[in-house]
Amino acid sequence: MHETMVAQSLLEMISAEAAKRNARPIGAKISCGMLNPVNDEILSFAFGAIAKSTVCEDLKLEIEHKPMNGQCKNCDSTFELELSHLVCPKCDGKDFELLPNEPLTLEEIEFQTE
Repeated sequence: MHETMVAQSLLEMISAEAAKRNARPIGAKISCGMLNPVNDEILSFAFGAIAKSTVCEDLKLEIEHKPMNGQCKNCDSTFELELSHLVCPKCDGKDFELLPNEPLTLEEIEFQTE
């Protein structure tokens, strides 16, 4: 259900931008943090289903998952977390804090040029 609401919001944003530009969108890229509970397949399916007979029909949706980052409390280094190796790559410190997860963001829309 969550993916359907996300797909509806994306459709509204992309359609509004297409209307402003008087252009047909052919692709869109979204990004979200690794902890964002978005299933790529379900979101793509939901978007395709609700986009039928709209300006966004056949739009290619690209979904990028951004990694989780941590900040070492020992050396203050910021680094990408690897779940198999939860230590600071700079000082091997194990005392770190998780940085905020990246939000779901519409990064770009590609329009058909004629």
